[in-house]
Amino acid sequence: MAIPDIARKTQGQVLTKPAHLTHTTLSLTSSLHCAHSPRSHANALATMRRLHLAAVLVVFLPLAVSAAGTKEAAKAPAAPPAPPNITAAMAKGGCKAFAALVAASPDARSSFQSAGDGGVTAFCPSDDAVRSFMPRYKNLTAVAKASLLLFHAVPVYYSQRSLKSNNGVMNTLATDGSANNFNFTVQNEGEQVTIKTDASDHAARLKSTVYDKDPIAIYALDTVLEPVELFEPAESPAPAPAPAPVADAPKAPKKTRHRPVADAPGPAAAADDTSPADQKKNSKKSASPAAPCLRWLAALPVAVAVAAALA
Repeated sequence: MAIPDIARKTQGQVLTKPAHLTHTTLSLTSSLHCAHSPRSHANALATMRRLHLAAVLVVFLPLAVSAAGTKEAAKAPAAPPAPPNITAAMAKGGCKAFAALVAASPDARSSFQSAGDGGVTAFCPSDDAVRSFMPRYKNLTAVAKASLLLFHAVPVYYSQRSLKSNNGVMNTLATDGSANNFNFTVQNEGEQVTIKTDASDHAARLKSTVYDKDPIAIYALDTVLEPVELFEPAESPAPAPAPAPVADAPKAPKKTRHRPVADAPGPAAAADDTSPADQKKNSKKSASPAAPCLRWLAALPVAVAVAAALA
């Protein structure tokens, strides 16, 4: 191929490249018209190849990098959504008064929100229940208020279905592992889920589901939960009286046999019953008044004989 033909072909290719390479290419093309040695011709071709490669890299390298970045971004998984604000969810679900109490307690607020990362089930009393309980709540200390609020949540996520199948005693966010147990008992009454504490004589009932999406569940209650660690235990109901025994039918009176009663002893029997010593004594007593008379009668004849002799 003649040098002018190569120059014309090369010139046509260079003109389609970016404008900042056009001037250099034209200069090299002009120098080829004047080149007469084979070495100069080879150097010119090598330079043209390097320029073509540089032009390709300048045009296509940014596109390749952009496409690779787009592909990697498409493969990366989407970040999970942040857990909801528990107090905001309570307020939205009809527990504004309880949510305000939690927000006003720094310890309770931070414990509720941090528990949401690992799973939590909260029970918020309705506004009417909190309003009627406020006089007793105001008498508690700040620590006791925080414990009462944390008593309304367990550190495990329970859907309503799993809550029905996990009856029994449960620890709460207020449980600290020492003597303060702060636990309650979940029970089913038919299809109704209830929560019983030792400080209340009636169980709290679940009214509705405020929020339920793993790892957080919030349920509304019809009353405030009272821990026995803060309030007096409820009085045990009096046992029912035992049924009265059934009275037996009256029995016929038994016939009694009368034994013959011995007659009282008469005077003779009484005398016979006396001892010989008593009889002798009695005879002396009876004879003693008649003894003087007998002596006078014995002396009477003597007296008569004496009188006759004297006469």
